[in-house]
Amino acid sequence: MFSVWSQIMIVIWTIFLLGMMSIGGYFMFRKFLKRLPKEDGKSILDWQDEYLQQTRHLWSTEQKELLEELVKPVPSLFRDVARDKIAGKIGELALIANATQITQGLIIEGYIKATPKRDHAFLVKTLKKKEIDFTEYQHLLAK
Repeated sequence: MFSVWSQIMIVIWTIFLLGMMSIGGYFMFRKFLKRLPKEDGKSILDWQDEYLQQTRHLWSTEQKELLEELVKPVPSLFRDVARDKIAGKIGELALIANATQITQGLIIEGYIKATPKRDHAFLVKTLKKKEIDFTEYQHLLAK
């Protein structure tokens, strides 16, 4: 029948496949939870899309380029998702502030609030390289 080597390979392949399916299922489940409607009838992703649509006209080319530079370290497969999440948070902040245009300050604050702490080092590095003052947002970076 099967040699010992073949049986070991089948067991290893089975463990590998189960592991990959578990990882994929985890990310699909997270996406599913974000799509579930909250008390107001809209999901997290619905609100994100709403903020993007309401503030689309407030973005200048310069601000879009800054956002693109900030999402550069994200792998290309996930870059669109990251960009939409950050832009949605920036849009939410712009609507709260009744802004007439998206500013660097809104982009910095939105990026800090929309991304995990581990990504803030890249933000600081990029802002220093572009010689943009971010001292006003140090309290957000410290959290």
